[in-house]
Amino acid sequence: MCGIAGIFSYRPTGGQVDAAELSRITSAQARRGPDAEGFWFSGDRRIGFGHRRLSIIDLSEAANQPLTSHDGRYVIVFNGEIYNYRALRQELEAAGSSFITHGDTEVILEAWRHWGAAALGRLRGMFAFALFDCLDKKLLLARDPYGIKPLYYSDDGHVLRFASSVKALHLGNLPTNDLDPVGLTGFLLMGSVPEPYTIHKAARSLGAGQFLAVENGIGGEQRQYASIAEIWRLGAAGGTTVSTDEAMEHIAVAVRDAVASHLVADVPVGAFLSAGIDSGALVGLVSGLVATPMTTITLGFSDFRGAATDETALAEEIAKRYRTRHQTHWVSDADIQRSIPDIFAAMDQPSLDGLNSWLVSKAAHEAGLKVVLSGVGGDELLGGYGHFQSLPVLGKRLAAVHAVPFLARAATGFARILSGWGIVPPKAPALAAFGDDMAALYFAQRGLFMPWEIADLIGCDMAREGLAHLPVPAFLAGNLSSNVDDFTRIAALESTNYLRNQLLRDSDWASMDHSLELRTPLVDATLLRSLSPILSHCPPGWRRKLGLAAAPSPPLPESVLRRPKSGFALPMARWMAEVADLDSWRQFPALRHPACHWSRRMAGTLLARFAPELIQP
Repeated sequence: MCGIAGIFSYRPTGGQVDAAELSRITSAQARRGPDAEGFWFSGDRRIGFGHRRLSIIDLSEAANQPLTSHDGRYVIVFNGEIYNYRALRQELEAAGSSFITHGDTEVILEAWRHWGAAALGRLRGMFAFALFDCLDKKLLLARDPYGIKPLYYSDDGHVLRFASSVKALHLGNLPTNDLDPVGLTGFLLMGSVPEPYTIHKAARSLGAGQFLAVENGIGGEQRQYASIAEIWRLGAAGGTTVSTDEAMEHIAVAVRDAVASHLVADVPVGAFLSAGIDSGALVGLVSGLVATPMTTITLGFSDFRGAATDETALAEEIAKRYRTRHQTHWVSDADIQRSIPDIFAAMDQPSLDGLNSWLVSKAAHEAGLKVVLSGVGGDELLGGYGHFQSLPVLGKRLAAVHAVPFLARAATGFARILSGWGIVPPKAPALAAFGDDMAALYFAQRGLFMPWEIADLIGCDMAREGLAHLPVPAFLAGNLSSNVDDFTRIAALESTNYLRNQLLRDSDWASMDHSLELRTPLVDATLLRSLSPILSHCPPGWRRKLGLAAAPSPPLPESVLRRPKSGFALPMARWMAEVADLDSWRQFPALRHPACHWSRRMAGTLLARFAPELIQP
């Protein structure tokens, strides 16, 4: 796990790379890689790479980056882990390749030399890397199918710059620092900035499952080599109805394989442990795969001690069941007040989530860990959210309303009036306005602000431009197929929106701020290819998570299965009233209504921090 950076002057008008600029971008990512720093420049100084390393696999200096191939043709900087690198290495050695290091970075180099672009589909793991072909003067940027690892770039038509974070990228000589109305609008609509946008016009995110090739003198276009939505679609189309026993067995085998693959490391691997099924099952599976007990970390809030939202007692029960070295870290209000400025400083783009990830990552770092497993992604994979059941029912009820155009328009107008008076929630008009399509229902569930509210926060002109690029709810659906069952469609929407743009991105910046590598065994394209045909054809009404709960030996205790799903609770409303750093939402008149939800006020606070020029004097 690392921080990568680079500058490619791909047109003659771009000139040579400024070493000081590359050093600024790279050094800004020191927390992502505190173990080593390295640079490489081509002979003509038209391209340079920078790297900050967090040593996890092959701890020797020989594995430091940038790394050059044996023949000197290819150079790479890589952020992530390739979990099947040993199997790929054996295959490449059989084909004639030789290796100097014992890590996964060199395997990517040789895989590209041997298979070209086809190598991307053979990598199992989380990755974002840049590879330069010194012979053809061609730069490749690539990112893993789920988008677990970030990669941002700026291209002014002459020079391309890239980095692992937006903030680091903006330490370079970018053409503009102007705000992007599309990125800001996306944040207000969903609580996170949807890729490929950022809140700045000059910076873009390389899409999940995409690569970008830039040749000497020629700019490039993003190309898709893998699609999570397409994997879900193919699974639904190719699967057949299975029994409960068959589904449980298949889930257990596939998840056990995913967990085993994610344990590859030359340092100890720990785990975040809550009272939920996802993290508990992962810990249980690890206990059956390793000889040495793993370290598990649970976060507790003093405010919740002994309450229904307190997860610590049940987490400790799970830890005892699977004989882990368990640590419970309690967080007080004073801890939060001290941490808020640091959390905001670490946040790369505005996001409503991530505070809990930052706090538990801090605890893991203080416990001496460099790698942890997280249960993130389990709800998206296995239908753990309640709206997997409620949205299809709601869609059927709304179908009658939308069958009569006049009735739908009248209901929308009436709902907006009631919402303005605070009688119904602000999202209520969306149900009448956007139809009964699953993407519309999903927006009503996940959306933060409604399109007609955006102008009150960023102004009419910016809102108009942003909504033109992000039509609601169409932008959420992307290229998802509508010819699939409800479970598959919701799972694909969750995987390509909330999981990708919020949970995974927040997990990255929050853990990396503590030099901690966070691994996600349940967010794995190989696992999804195995399970999607099964998950789309399970018996009606069956809880797919029961298969995960039964996967460890012994299975998770009944106390975990009986516990109502509550998510990771934070006393956000009270913190916002007490912590001075969180009260800048008051600068937006639209957020001063007494009934305004804390999540909207948090969005205002983040907007004021990341885009202070929006505040009217």
